[in-house]
Amino acid sequence: MLAFLDHLETQRQNCIRSRNVRLAAIRAFLHYAALQEPAALAQVQRVLAIPMKRFARPLVGFLSHEEMEAILSAPDAQTWAGRRDRLLLLLLYNTGARVSEPIAIQRRDVDLQHSGAVHLHGKGRKERVLPLWKRTTAPLRAWMSTLPIEPTQPLLPNRFGQMMSRSGVEERLQRAVTAAAATCPALRERKVPPHVVRHSTAMALLQAGVDLAVIALWLGHEGVSTTHHYLEADLAMKERALATLQPPETKTPRFTPRADILAFLDSL
Repeated sequence: MLAFLDHLETQRQNCIRSRNVRLAAIRAFLHYAALQEPAALAQVQRVLAIPMKRFARPLVGFLSHEEMEAILSAPDAQTWAGRRDRLLLLLLYNTGARVSEPIAIQRRDVDLQHSGAVHLHGKGRKERVLPLWKRTTAPLRAWMSTLPIEPTQPLLPNRFGQMMSRSGVEERLQRAVTAAAATCPALRERKVPPHVVRHSTAMALLQAGVDLAVIALWLGHEGVSTTHHYLEADLAMKERALATLQPPETKTPRFTPRADILAFLDSL
């Protein structure tokens, strides 16, 4: 088993996270196997004792308000594809959804009778209803008037009328980023997958003073511990916290080692 995990990293070039996911799947199977075949319990325990590999967790990447506005304005609203792309980006930013959630939205999942809300079907069969901004509701209402009235009609279809794919969303987002870079030079060197838009939504909510528990519910997180990573990435909030602190007036004296300690260290 150790050789297989090493093969994943060295030969298949899997990252440590992928290696840990494979090990988690093996562990889940072996928990089942231990119940079905108690005679193999000793071997099962040896595999279950293999620890997950630790890895460095990078800071969350996100877009500033100016960068996000440039991307939202990039699609050409004079074309059918441009109007769909602009609505797609607005929904991604408004809801902080995973890329699989907006492309799965059907006509029956949209409620425009009241203030405007959308029903998302998330990972792990979890569902949540999120309110929509007025700037999202207006183009959404106009867009739905052009769609067929079937309840199961995809809200954001491709040119064949079917549900968009993940790769299709990534390609349309990249087009918008490339177009937005003409007016926002900071985007020229940025890599912007759909999940970065999700991070940008979380950071915008956090900087607006929304509680972490509410942000966790908004994003569909299992717990607040996952949402806590956004606190670590928000440098502006750290700077504001630092500004409220008074620097200490006392000075820490510099340590001066004794001669016998220096002689002992030199003898090592």
